[in-house]
Amino acid sequence: MDELIDEWLDATGRISTGLTIDKSSYKRFYPLKEVHLERKEQKRKVLLLSWEYPPNLVGGLARHVGALAESLVKIGFEVHVLTANTGELPETEAVNGVFIHRVEPLNSRDPDFLRWIGGLNLAMERKARELRFIHSFSLIHAHDWLVGACAMSLKTLLNIPLVTTIHATESGRNGGIFTEMQSFIHKKEKQLIEHSEHIIVCSVYMKNEVIDLFQHSENKMTIIPNGVEHVSHHQTKCSAMGMPYVQENGRLIFSIGRMVQEKGFETIIEAANELCAMFKDIYFVIAGRGPLLEEYRSKVKEYKLENRFYFPGFISDQQRAELFSMCEMAVFPSNYEPFGIVALEAMAAGKPVIASNTGGLKGIVQHGSTGLLMNPGDPDSLIAQASFLLSDKEEAITLGINGKRVADSLFSWNRTAELTKRVYEEILIESKMIIQK
Repeated sequence: MDELIDEWLDATGRISTGLTIDKSSYKRFYPLKEVHLERKEQKRKVLLLSWEYPPNLVGGLARHVGALAESLVKIGFEVHVLTANTGELPETEAVNGVFIHRVEPLNSRDPDFLRWIGGLNLAMERKARELRFIHSFSLIHAHDWLVGACAMSLKTLLNIPLVTTIHATESGRNGGIFTEMQSFIHKKEKQLIEHSEHIIVCSVYMKNEVIDLFQHSENKMTIIPNGVEHVSHHQTKCSAMGMPYVQENGRLIFSIGRMVQEKGFETIIEAANELCAMFKDIYFVIAGRGPLLEEYRSKVKEYKLENRFYFPGFISDQQRAELFSMCEMAVFPSNYEPFGIVALEAMAAGKPVIASNTGGLKGIVQHGSTGLLMNPGDPDSLIAQASFLLSDKEEAITLGINGKRVADSLFSWNRTAELTKRVYEEILIESKMIIQK
């Protein structure tokens, strides 16, 4: 017993000072775990870094990382996700084959978002230091600047390649860099891109944006479109399932997203007054949370459209699927949209889509074939496209069928995972060649 205590104290002392320990120590204390780890060592282990991960949903990033992680597991990777714990969730758990490690930011109650992110990166880096004694990771995959500090630190600590997915940029979201905070974030984006072996983006639009903003080499970038989840879509009206705003005899125009300026929801509100006068049976539901939610609700009251407009806030995945299923059309009037995964979800549900002619949306929707495009920020343009669909049911059905065919054939998470795997393999080969030199 004295010998075991001495060895345990030596091991914990080495861990606390950042030194490595002989794996024989683990065999003394955790023989079953060691056998388990050796059996799994054949799989390549990838460490995914993301500040949000299901069920912690802030924006579309969490859904992307969650779907990608589970799809990578299906094609043979052992995936570990390092993310924030903002609620009463387990610190460590395995969900659908993905190992999730949640950490609480060191300054979890700090109202300043940048300081909160700094504390999150420190906590994530500390957790990764613990994980490295148990897991031998092949590669780090970071998602956006919010985890950049941790990603760059771990790249050096673990001496493994870093791949980063840039989902959006601060300049793109705001139409430029105008404030000190925006400038800070822009610099952090640039640092992360420069320290990454490879950059993944979701569309041609985002590829060009990264090249223009950061003068990044095109040879070190790959376009990998997002996938879309194919969930069951129930055809029944769901007033009894927590959605009292669903109208039995009305035609629903549905949209969903974070309530921020770049999503362009004010364009729907501006267009609604005229559309409601033209079509007495239509009503609108815009789901999602965000800083502009109350402002949008107030604007609807000003137009006296309270009985035709509903902002339910956060909705469950089941409610989301049901609203896509029962809507007459889905509208996404974004001012800035790197990809537009919600548009794909609507297309996968077989619904006609109206989307802004901008960003990644114009790469998904082919006007007049798989959906309709509108001018961003232009209520008259939205009125024209929505009127067309509301007046020509047969054409609306055709657009929905065509859109579903494209979503099913080109945008699957399995395809996204396979393309990501190719990037991983190329980067790992390149890193081995550099070591050999």
